[in-house]
Amino acid sequence: MRKKALFISSIVATVTTISGIILSNKLMYIKQKDNDFILERETKAQRFDEAWFNNVTKVELSIASPNGYDIKGYFFKPLATKNTMIICHGVTENKMNSTKYARMFERLGFNTVVYDHRRHGDSGGKTTSYGYYEKMDLQAVVHFIRGLIGEEATLGIHGESMGAATTLLYAGIIEDQADFYISDCAFSDFKQLLYSIVKSSISIELKWAVHLTDLFMRLRDGYWTKNIVPKDAVKNIEKPVLFIHNLHDTFIPCAMTVDLYKAKEGPKMLRLFEKGDHAQAFNEDPIKYEATVREFLDQYVPHTLFCIS
Repeated sequence: MRKKALFISSIVATVTTISGIILSNKLMYIKQKDNDFILERETKAQRFDEAWFNNVTKVELSIASPNGYDIKGYFFKPLATKNTMIICHGVTENKMNSTKYARMFERLGFNTVVYDHRRHGDSGGKTTSYGYYEKMDLQAVVHFIRGLIGEEATLGIHGESMGAATTLLYAGIIEDQADFYISDCAFSDFKQLLYSIVKSSISIELKWAVHLTDLFMRLRDGYWTKNIVPKDAVKNIEKPVLFIHNLHDTFIPCAMTVDLYKAKEGPKMLRLFEKGDHAQAFNEDPIKYEATVREFLDQYVPHTLFCIS
């Protein structure tokens, strides 16, 4: 009987280990969109202007991450200003997806920085951590850019999806050093999002799978999902935040951004868009999106902060 029990225990341990590795792999090594696919998609949709990109004054960036790799990006400088936006893309995307926002912020009076998150585009890094390590990379980018533009310039951060969660985690956990933030369809709690993704079932097996994934991500990548909770981080942000979400988002529920908005104290604005699915507010209605950002800036970013050179 003892040998049988040991054998069964060994089988259970083996199955558990294999399952944990498979489940955590799906998150840590999530399949990315091909760089050429992203560029072609954005070009066909007329969100990427190749002529503008080729002719705009820009600087290629290579910023050392505290996590031991280089962060790659561009600093677009179409305007004679030091006011700058840092744009954080979503999971599986890259910096070329962010250039659509660069054109918008140019019209609003800002130069822009776009960069690749770890394990995306041209940046280094072995895993995707959904904001845990990415928030440290964002801090490195902020410090580097602030060193270029000076303390008197207006600095904002715009994030989309995982980039939005990263923005809130950076500002609420590490440092609230930008002048304002724009969070477009962020999740409020990463573990809750895991449940939401597989919301067709709330069985014991599902709960077991999520807990097992959590354990193996801690063992393999150094953090728990409880370390990725923007809803807690946002309580510490004093600077203005604009929260944006699509009402019919089928990937990250709109209710998550509503929760973030409610948790944030001080200056804030919430705008929910009718058209489009996840991270599609700008793509579906760029005019309304830009008007929303302009309204937020007019209300919460004093013009006295602006530093034109």
